Amino acid sequence: MWQQLLKDLQNGNPRALARSISLVENEQEGYEALLEALPLQQRSFIIGVTGPPGAGKSTLTDALIGELITDGKKVAVLCVDPSSPFNLGAVLGDRIRMSDWYTHPDVFIRSLATRGAMGGLHPKIIEITDLAKAAGYDYVVVETVGVGQSEIEIAGLADVTVVVVVPEAGDEVQTMKAGLMEIADIFVVNKSDRPDADAFVRHLRQMLAPAFRNHVQAVPVLKTVASEKKGVPELKAAVLNQLHAGQTNERRTVLLAEKAWLLIQSRRMKGLSKKLLQEKIAAAGSGFNLYHFIKEF
Repeated sequence: MWQQLLKDLQNGNPRALARSISLVENEQEGYEALLEALPLQQRSFIIGVTGPPGAGKSTLTDALIGELITDGKKVAVLCVDPSSPFNLGAVLGDRIRMSDWYTHPDVFIRSLATRGAMGGLHPKIIEITDLAKAAGYDYVVVETVGVGQSEIEIAGLADVTVVVVVPEAGDEVQTMKAGLMEIADIFVVNKSDRPDADAFVRHLRQMLAPAFRNHVQAVPVLKTVASEKKGVPELKAAVLNQLHAGQTNERRTVLLAEKAWLLIQSRRMKGLSKKLLQEKIAAAGSGFNLYHFIKEF
């Protein structure tokens, strides 16, 4: 089954990509073999789009798709939403903002739920981006849940990370320093037609100056009005400039090591049941000793 799926995936079949993602998400039979058989893809880039709720990430992503496909490129978009506490499905419905692209032959869009994962990402986002790369997409845009400082995981995944804020975020800049401000490769001040936008951009540029952040180069700060497509061509140019600079993402090593740790931990614990542990502990009664107990495993 997975062999044919892999063949269809490598032929760029979007349905095969959708089925592959479902296979991996639900850990169905054959998903590990499929992942192990994926070819290494070097020509695809991951673009992370993140920022606080209400900053206009989805509208900006929609506009960025239009810019990228004008170059004849294929774009996969993975939108990571908060999970419903009841069924673990995606709870937001803002994908309607990208409805123009759902039938476009060069665009693939998939909503993913965080399923309780920390860091604002899907627990299998690394595997899913690898699937999109194997399907021949030139750019994989990962739009993440806006959860503030815990969202730094995207910096380890993406080749370039775009942080989107709005002019009203001025009071939040100080709290962003330890989180979003540290992971941004590009800052976008969206809805920049609002009052005080220019003052906020100047303040942000001062805070992102190399002398302030101990960085060699300043982080670009761009103004956009995504709903009107203003500033989006400049954003595309900045993204491509960052990608073509060929900088190594050292944070990816940390992310992959953490992922490997979790996978090894999961495999070592396969076959263990919390319910069985509870039954054994209950049977031991007052004579239970936790440290003697865990030696059995």
